[in-house]
Amino acid sequence: MLRRLYKDQPESFAFSAANQAWAEGQIAKYPEGRQASAIIPLLWRAQEQEGWLTRPAIEHVADMLGMAYIRALEVASFYFMFQMQPVGSVAHFQICGTTSCMICGAEDLVAVCREKVAPNPHELSPDGKFSWEEVECLGACTNAPMAQIGKDYYEDLTAERFAEIIDEMAAGKTPLPGPQNGRYAAEPKSGLTSLTEFDSGRTKYNGSVQRAADIGDTIKRIDGTEVPLLTPWVTKGAMHQPAKPGKNIAAEEGDTPAKTAKKTEAKVTKAPAAKEAPKDDVSDKAAEALSKKPKGRPASKPETAGEAARADAPAKAPKARSAKGDVPMAGTKDGTAEGPAQGKKPRTMKAPRKAGADDLKMIKGVGPKLEQMLHGMGFYHFDQVAKWSADEVSWVDQNLEGFKGRVSRDNWVEQAKLLSEGKETEFSKRAKKGGVY
Repeated sequence: MLRRLYKDQPESFAFSAANQAWAEGQIAKYPEGRQASAIIPLLWRAQEQEGWLTRPAIEHVADMLGMAYIRALEVASFYFMFQMQPVGSVAHFQICGTTSCMICGAEDLVAVCREKVAPNPHELSPDGKFSWEEVECLGACTNAPMAQIGKDYYEDLTAERFAEIIDEMAAGKTPLPGPQNGRYAAEPKSGLTSLTEFDSGRTKYNGSVQRAADIGDTIKRIDGTEVPLLTPWVTKGAMHQPAKPGKNIAAEEGDTPAKTAKKTEAKVTKAPAAKEAPKDDVSDKAAEALSKKPKGRPASKPETAGEAARADAPAKAPKARSAKGDVPMAGTKDGTAEGPAQGKKPRTMKAPRKAGADDLKMIKGVGPKLEQMLHGMGFYHFDQVAKWSADEVSWVDQNLEGFKGRVSRDNWVEQAKLLSEGKETEFSKRAKKGGVY
């Protein structure tokens, strides 16, 4: 089935603060160059936040992962769990229509949807509360016919019971999911006929249903607010690097690269290995630090804590800054980066001009976090970006940790030229109206 973007799209998308931190935690699971592996959980979270996947949401996720928009759209349009048009504000019913369910009465459930929700799939009910579609096998053949609503399976359905469930949800009630004919899971309706000695000590409902019963609000399992957003792997998993013996853990748990850099001597010293970078939480500050952790680059005494927290690009050879802090002293005389980072580093500034920094978020592709990263690298003004040569664009593209390739993909230089001249772009017009970030 061909799936297309919906004809009416919002102008922008942004994760909530909690969802943004969670998304950055998901990205942190994967090694450098593999961030695109987080595409499905991030798209899913965007859908839970908005109810369906909008084009701005798909593009926003693609930007976070450094992916081409078409690659993100391929994933979103391939998997039927992603809704590419608006769905009911209360619930979207997915009726399994494959063999077992079809034989056992799925067509009767579809008829209920046509009568009580809308004549056609993906249409909203008159009150906007419900929508429906027929989907391929959901893997609950023993409990056919069934429907998925949010994260929950409603099994062993009849047309009458399904109609009651819709009415209960419309009235604000939360019908209990699972088998609707009284059985525990997928055993014979009359009860176990074998291994009966193990039929004891169980909860009132099977694991999935018990979970919904404990939460007490099945609708929450549709919008994803039923459980706290946690990223324990950041502080407790394999990614977490405990302090070495003899160190004051309590004092250093809150350290960021900026705090650590303050403790270094003015002379250039060997930087700690990348794995030693703290990974204590997924707050904006920590996530930003994670994306710019030093990788074999010696640290110099920073001009400011903010500059230290946003170390420049990784390189194999030691780097230091000049006394002025404007022109890098890299492994080559012309400032060309060595190792993975290619190109030539543009001239930087220690601080913005007296009038203040330009709003770099007026450039399409530069969000709040990326703007902070650019400030940390020494870029504050449109005219700085507008002057970047092809080699300098290449260097910046390579050194935007977590956002590699963004400069050339979104054509920052051309945008910056117009903005530096006092002109506007289509994106800057929208951004000035608000609601973009």
